[in-house]
Amino acid sequence: MPKDGDSLRTWKGSVLNYIMHGLESGPLLFVLIDPDKQGAKKAGEMAKIAQKSGAHAIMVGGSTGLTRNTVRNTVIAIKSECSLPVILFPRSAECLVGEADAVFFMSLLNSRNRNKIIGEQVKGAPLVKKLGIEPLPMGYIIVEPGMAVGEVGEAEVIKRENVEEAVAYALAAEYLGMKFVYLEAGSGAPEPVPPDMIKAVGDAVSIPVIVGGGITTPERAKGALDAGADIIVVGTAAEKNIDILRSMASMTSASVYK
Repeated sequence: MPKDGDSLRTWKGSVLNYIMHGLESGPLLFVLIDPDKQGAKKAGEMAKIAQKSGAHAIMVGGSTGLTRNTVRNTVIAIKSECSLPVILFPRSAECLVGEADAVFFMSLLNSRNRNKIIGEQVKGAPLVKKLGIEPLPMGYIIVEPGMAVGEVGEAEVIKRENVEEAVAYALAAEYLGMKFVYLEAGSGAPEPVPPDMIKAVGDAVSIPVIVGGGITTPERAKGALDAGADIIVVGTAAEKNIDILRSMASMTSASVYK
């Protein structure tokens, strides 16, 4: 991770390479900032603290209420305060902006709505190319309870005890050529993705496993990492108490890029 104030030379050119290089030394911590939950200036301040705490990348996105201008202003503010890669986590093609470094080009695999699986991706692909944003192909899988993203995404959420179904979806993502698989319990979930599900998916696939939703304490972060998560995503917890990021980061490869 670049030290505060460093140039982007350690990762510029490929965010994917940056992530993969980091994973060679251990798991990573990404911080998700939702432009709908605070102004752009506050988002920039959060990103600065996240970098100093040891996070490895900033994700920008949310399930509701976003416009292209809101996302753009947030990304610009983040990049003015933070030298970490900024990765879009878009709910739709409307949230794509060229100021970001990369985009999780994701398919919500267990949605009932074709538009969430491939429709928005078809709309967004020409824009990704035009803007020159690096696409990071990802299979997105919603796990119970799913919260707002499960509802908005019209997901057939995977039951917490249905480990086999989660593994099957993750394998499908890998075999379709996706570079990441994301197990998502939903922002603000009362419980994170079960450790046995994380372990089973991690054992089954050879691509990095991202886990998010309900990781609100260092203990829950440790549980996900011990189960084999390659990347943990913290959002709501950082919004409420960004100071906990330091303890979470200490469990990951916080010194990889120093």
